[in-house]
Amino acid sequence: MVRVYVEHPLSAGQTVPLTEAQAHYLFGVMRLAVGDTVALFNGQDGAWDAAVAQVGKRGGDLVVQAQTQAQGAPPDLWLLFAPVKKARTDFIVEKAVEMGAARIAPVMTDYTNAERVRVDKMAAHVREAAEQCGATWLPAVAEPARLDRTLAGWDASRRLMWCDESRAGMPARVTGDPGPWAILIGPEGGFSQAERARLSALPFAHPVSLGPRILRADTAAVAAMTLWQTALGDWR
Repeated sequence: MVRVYVEHPLSAGQTVPLTEAQAHYLFGVMRLAVGDTVALFNGQDGAWDAAVAQVGKRGGDLVVQAQTQAQGAPPDLWLLFAPVKKARTDFIVEKAVEMGAARIAPVMTDYTNAERVRVDKMAAHVREAAEQCGATWLPAVAEPARLDRTLAGWDASRRLMWCDESRAGMPARVTGDPGPWAILIGPEGGFSQAERARLSALPFAHPVSLGPRILRADTAAVAAMTLWQTALGDWR
């Protein structure tokens, strides 16, 4: 079934107007017609089935029928990462949604080498990934921020798992209690010595290895989230 994110309240009998882009996708690309069923979610009201009530080239209407899934929530896990090339950044954002991040935050490190970060584009990828993976929520997308400023304003009750490439070859595991956590992935050049020293001195920051080999930044994001989810998240 086609699944679509909408910015509209969802309840039985509710009429949901479609944007031009949504109408093009549903009627022009997916070839849906009046009476066909579409799965909807808005990040607040769970998932619902809706029927196509009106078809147009620049719009249309859906009528909400029945709820199929209650509103859910991911673990209280943030993913902080140094942006890389566009395609790889898109991959990181997509996989963060699929793997259960509650917040996605690009951080600019000393060795970050990436094009300008488009938060609106990242938010669009979040919506697309949520549509595909069956999530009923949308992770928040933060504006890019310097890593040093992010750490200066950090709430110490949220533990930080930072992926330290210098620990390659050590056992890959994370220990601790469930609760608020964040994962920090560095840039392709790794963390600078100053950043490494600062992170090592923070009582809430926990360095981890991601196995015997140094991983690319986008691979590291998936590996780190897998490691955390299997130890402390909702995969247990």
